[in-house]
Amino acid sequence: MAASKTNTFLGERYRRIAKRRGKKRAIVAVGRSILVIIWHLLSNPAARFIDLGSDFYENRTGPDRKKRNHIRQLEALGYKVTLEPAA
Repeated sequence: MAASKTNTFLGERYRRIAKRRGKKRAIVAVGRSILVIIWHLLSNPAARFIDLGSDFYENRTGPDRKKRNHIRQLEALGYKVTLEPAA
């Protein structure tokens, strides 16, 4: 529960899951993520934990990927899409 209030990758993971699935499921999911991190750290002595940051998901999907996905979704709905840059 404490990890959900932080400005870290795990805190952002909690907030993203809580929006879609609810608070209780998000707590369990973040708890599992913490256990997986601990297992990897204990099983490999050379492993070090590096927090990905709360903006990991935003940076993961760049503007080009977002544009491509939206175009694909509109075309799947039967629209013909042409893009022009804004003035």
